[in-house]
Amino acid sequence: MAERKIYRVDDFPPSKLERDPVTGIYLDIPARVRELYAQNCFMMDFFNVSIDEIHCGSCQVSLKIDHDRHANNRNVVHGGVLAALADSVLGVTACAVGEKVVTVSFAMNYIRNIDFYGTARVVSQIVSHQEKTMLISARMYDDEDRLMATISCNMMIVGKYEGIPAKW
Repeated sequence: MAERKIYRVDDFPPSKLERDPVTGIYLDIPARVRELYAQNCFMMDFFNVSIDEIHCGSCQVSLKIDHDRHANNRNVVHGGVLAALADSVLGVTACAVGEKVVTVSFAMNYIRNIDFYGTARVVSQIVSHQEKTMLISARMYDDEDRLMATISCNMMIVGKYEGIPAKW
């Protein structure tokens, strides 16, 4: 019988990115966020989400829609695919201000679906950043910049990412 691997929460390998010698803050925070999310198997390897932009308190992720991976039995993009893409933006957004989070509540208002072989993109922004919670809103668009969905979620802060400040 094969030995089972033990997985540990937040078991990140050391970064090779440069830090400020005085503060310990990463000099390229978007690169650090991408480095952390490179280990997110579902988001990066299985789901193939692209992290397009990272700013302090906001970001953009996208997904190329493929019929053979994302269609449901009615031959349209499955709503769960769009919900998973929307959820992907949340952790990245929180990470960009140094917060480790888990989703407490998630609301998504679907407005329209997307054509196959297009790209869905989600743009997020932190609305409220408290000691233990964070409210993030986002909007999903298609290739023609048509609004596809609005997203609102409440995140619980469960830790901090070292070297990523709340403001940069």
